Amino acid sequence: MERRAVVLLSGGLDSSVAAAKAVSDGYAIYAMTFLYGQSHSREVESARRVAEFLGAKDHVMVELPPFLFSSSALLGGAEIPTGRNADEIPRGEIPSTYVPARNIVFLSVASAWAENLQAEAVYIGVNALDYSGYPDCRPEFIEAFREVLRRGTKAGVGGRPLKIIAPLIGMSKAEIVRLGHSLGLDFSLTWSCYRGGERACGVCDSCRLRIKGFKEAGLKDPLPYEVEVDWGEAGEG
Repeated sequence: MERRAVVLLSGGLDSSVAAAKAVSDGYAIYAMTFLYGQSHSREVESARRVAEFLGAKDHVMVELPPFLFSSSALLGGAEIPTGRNADEIPRGEIPSTYVPARNIVFLSVASAWAENLQAEAVYIGVNALDYSGYPDCRPEFIEAFREVLRRGTKAGVGGRPLKIIAPLIGMSKAEIVRLGHSLGLDFSLTWSCYRGGERACGVCDSCRLRIKGFKEAGLKDPLPYEVEVDWGEAGEG
């Protein structure tokens, strides 16, 4: 029987690299993307493209009511921060782009599907270094959720708990970019910008962190940006 893993795939850089890592680890991947009233659909389209590129056995779209997360800036609840350099983004502060309990909800639904599929693992692309302000992206949260699955699922009480694998949690953005590059991920399929459109804005926090990561990795991001980016001696992404 094939080794199966459910992958939480938003279409962003981190979740796409995590999905590529699951394939590299020998899993047949089953991708899950959530629709929850995001202000644009660009990232969701990227998730479709990445899932196809990585040969996902299935890719499901799960629709959640937008009122669950309506206070987040990503759903129009507050202004999205722009114009800050990557090094100026406060560490430890929970930003306005925080989505209430998002990874608790996502991991719960993904774990249910994984148990139903008799999968071994759920992959999630959370990262604690570049955006440590999100409480549901921290190592202690992931470990606590593993304990929930050990105690609250049939597989868990039977001694075969689902693995929650967060391969990027201790990596810098540059290390994540290098990993994705080494795995052959097509970065042009991914999307990180908090805004939609044909070009990434280049000024929101997510774009700034992505640009910084590619620069430090010595690679040029293949995504087009609305602002001019000096890639220096960076090679092709």
